[in-house]
Amino acid sequence: MDPMNPSRGRGIAARLSDVREVWFLAWPTVLTMTSYTMMQFVDSLMVAQVGMVELAAQGNGGVWSWAPMSFLVGVITLVNTFVSQSLGAKRLHDAATYAWSGLWIAVISWLVLLVPLALLGLPALFAAMGHEPRVQELETQYAGILVGAGLVTLAGKAMSNFFFGIHRPKIVTVAAIVGNVVNVVGNFILIYGERGLPSMGLPGIPGTPAYGVVGAAIATVIGTFVEFLIPFVVFLGPKLHQEFGTRSAWKPNRNMLAGLVRTGVPNGIQFSNEMICWAIFMSALVGRFGTDHLAAGWSVLRFMHMSFMPAVGFSVATASLVGKSIGAGRPDDAVRQTHAALAVSLAYMTLWGIVMFVWRHELVGIFVDSGDVPDEQVTRIIAIGGTLMICAAVFQTFDALGIIYTGALRGAGDTLVPGIATVTLSWGLIVGGGMALVGRFPEWESTGPWLAVTAYIVIYGLFMAWRFENGHWRSIRLLGRAPEPAPGFEPGGSGSVGSGS
Repeated sequence: MDPMNPSRGRGIAARLSDVREVWFLAWPTVLTMTSYTMMQFVDSLMVAQVGMVELAAQGNGGVWSWAPMSFLVGVITLVNTFVSQSLGAKRLHDAATYAWSGLWIAVISWLVLLVPLALLGLPALFAAMGHEPRVQELETQYAGILVGAGLVTLAGKAMSNFFFGIHRPKIVTVAAIVGNVVNVVGNFILIYGERGLPSMGLPGIPGTPAYGVVGAAIATVIGTFVEFLIPFVVFLGPKLHQEFGTRSAWKPNRNMLAGLVRTGVPNGIQFSNEMICWAIFMSALVGRFGTDHLAAGWSVLRFMHMSFMPAVGFSVATASLVGKSIGAGRPDDAVRQTHAALAVSLAYMTLWGIVMFVWRHELVGIFVDSGDVPDEQVTRIIAIGGTLMICAAVFQTFDALGIIYTGALRGAGDTLVPGIATVTLSWGLIVGGGMALVGRFPEWESTGPWLAVTAYIVIYGLFMAWRFENGHWRSIRLLGRAPEPAPGFEPGGSGSVGSGS
């Protein structure tokens, strides 16, 4: 098949060797993505020990801190695509330059966007939402800390996507695990202080103040810094410098920065737009029904994160494999690798859907049965969450379609049309559909917006499947003429590139 023609990929079935190849690259990535989710999950679980107001504030603060950063993360995520395609084309010095380009984007955007937002934008935003005063105070503090320290998050994404792109994700996995351990320890010390957790027989540290939600934010920043620092030290180390010229590639390359921004902006819009719609969905649509609905909704979302983040790991691995195959001029390999990742993710997320449906009340109860919460409030939140969990169970399989196919399209550099589709569908269904159901059927309470989200995820997954299988991505060419290598560096030099080490 002529790789220059946008022919369709249907009929190119995944082989067992493709499944093994995907799994070899994906399992460290899956652990990494799961580790990120566990950090959020543990934060919520530990904050829930303080109270339901704190849980709602942490959820709202988290989603609104991530909403502005998600655009920049979406841009920086394309480091994976350019690095993997450079790897396939054996242009190794380019791979290091793209990693540094991601770091430069992180520094500039932090200074220009995130710092002013943390100081001025977030307080005004939360004041306009009309939440309970204590919720507003805590969510503003939590989000301000995370956004103000956003440089650490963005720089960490640049590093992780470089290692994903060169097919060596294990160092990122190690960093994520260490970062999570640091986060848990930091949470315990900073959330509970000298009081500790008497209900679990865990004493605190004498003289240590209890910062509650603020302590959870500080611990998250410390853990995230550790996740960045470990791969960055390896990136600058002698082995990778010998293979990729990592230390000599630090100067900004205008063409590569422009290419990364040009292709990454649609992906960033896709990332941030969806996050903003989810933030509006939770804060404005679900939040209008009160703290109990917020607490129930965030409990369900935490389990949703547990279900889809491993699939996101497969999506990241798929983007890396697709990028390398396209860089090497083998688009049919990219199709088989995508189908292999899809098969595993469909099985996993469908199983999660069954678990969510069967044990929906028990899962929600993990969060709300803790802390000093009255029994009648616990019963109400579990009832609300059980209904919302049914919606989440229904769309699990379709979510797998959207996640894997989006990763495959990103690896091919096909970001514009998926970005437009995401903007259209998310605003039309999550926000528009949610508002319509709230207005037309207020007696449904927060179930109405969740039905709108279900429709969005089903349609989104089917659209991304259609987009990839029609093969328009085959005609996309991201890499231009290779620049001259840095002095003393030989492109395609020795080293076990892609060894997975």
